[in-house]
Amino acid sequence: MENTKSYTLDDLLYLMARLRGPEGCPWDLQQSFNTIVPHTLEEVYEVIDTIEREDWGHLQDELGDLLFQVIFYARLAEENQLFNFHEIIHQLVAKLVRRHPHVFPDGQLYAVNDADLEVTQVNQQWEKIKEQERVERDRLSAMDEIPIALPALNRAVKLQKRAANLGFDWPEISGVLDKIEEEIAELREAIALGQQQSIQDEVGDLIFAQVNLCRHLKVDPEQALRGTNRKFEQRFRQVEQQVFAGRGRFEDYRLDELDQFWELAKKGEVQ
Repeated sequence: MENTKSYTLDDLLYLMARLRGPEGCPWDLQQSFNTIVPHTLEEVYEVIDTIEREDWGHLQDELGDLLFQVIFYARLAEENQLFNFHEIIHQLVAKLVRRHPHVFPDGQLYAVNDADLEVTQVNQQWEKIKEQERVERDRLSAMDEIPIALPALNRAVKLQKRAANLGFDWPEISGVLDKIEEEIAELREAIALGQQQSIQDEVGDLIFAQVNLCRHLKVDPEQALRGTNRKFEQRFRQVEQQVFAGRGRFEDYRLDELDQFWELAKKGEVQ
């Protein structure tokens, strides 16, 4: 019989309890915090992919899958008497109210808002509040609470933003460009000397400087690189089409011939 009821959050919590109950799903019963982490990462990337492809028809489904990950963690925590889903919600709302005094005067969720701040003022206020939170947690470094497990590009941006908020930043973008040129020169020197560890270090420094450039240009380096990856893949597939339609194998073409296919792909002349 087709269900006509509109399920609620309470229904989802009940479903999760059933899955982890005595007569629940064998797979779900085997899971732990650590074992579902890979699934969480996968769901996050699927949400991002759906948004970047503007596949709005599937976004609702992907967001549901991501929400289920939170529900799963909450159930595991409740079973281990750590906390429950409702405590997660309470802590989240309290934190967001505290961090948005310009929206919630006197820390009251339903208070009337009469503040009128610019985005830059909001960002400055946000960082001051987070700094106070770090002091209250005895975490005095501005670098505290930046997860080590973040993708390296994302973590580099966060590290640089924290430092910049304290005034440790290039005042002009020209300084960032000079730094990139400096890092390229140091990389050339390391390559000339054949020092592999130095080469790795200098490559890292160069990437870090490029991330800094992205931040100054208000470009998300992760999104920029994903866009370039997509562009490279599309063009290379077009090169493949030309190869397969011609001599059939890459090794039958000189590099300059393959490069001609690439240039055609860039111009959109290869279908």
